Amino acid sequence: MFYPVVAVKYCKHLVGKKPSEISEDILKKCSGGGKMELCAADAWNAMVLAAAKDNVVLKPTSIGDQYRSIEQQTRSFLQRYQKEPVTNSKTRTWNGVKWWLKKGFAPLAAPNDDAKTCSRHMLGLAVDVANANGKILGWLLENETKYGFSHEIQSEPWHIRYVAGNKIPQPVQDYLQIS
Repeated sequence: MFYPVVAVKYCKHLVGKKPSEISEDILKKCSGGGKMELCAADAWNAMVLAAAKDNVVLKPTSIGDQYRSIEQQTRSFLQRYQKEPVTNSKTRTWNGVKWWLKKGFAPLAAPNDDAKTCSRHMLGLAVDVANANGKILGWLLENETKYGFSHEIQSEPWHIRYVAGNKIPQPVQDYLQIS
């Protein structure tokens, strides 16, 4: 299956910021309990409401699967990776050191402090959608771009991120007028 991938445009709140510079004043609580960057949060909340009208439940896999601080990303990375080689394991390089994914864990981006290469979770733009298969994935593929979202890579159907920047999609504007 092919997932749409669109380049990220940053909202005015994120321009020139590194993950370590993300502050509470540019984050907003979201449906599902976590937080996202202000524009991304509005788009996510609008999309969740639209999905519910179609009897589709969109929610993050956990509150840690929306915005993650650099400290949260570091803790999660250290839980999942080790410096000792693991046979047939995925690897990441962090601070010039090669790390191996422990057995039974899902991959995670290294916690680097560069807005161009960091996990989009660390900027408050990404959300991992629970149960993103079947009906939920079908709904996402049909609707995510209307709300300013896109997949990031082909191997993760659950991982979407806000890509519309300051150009707020019309369905999100409509949602903001009624909320």
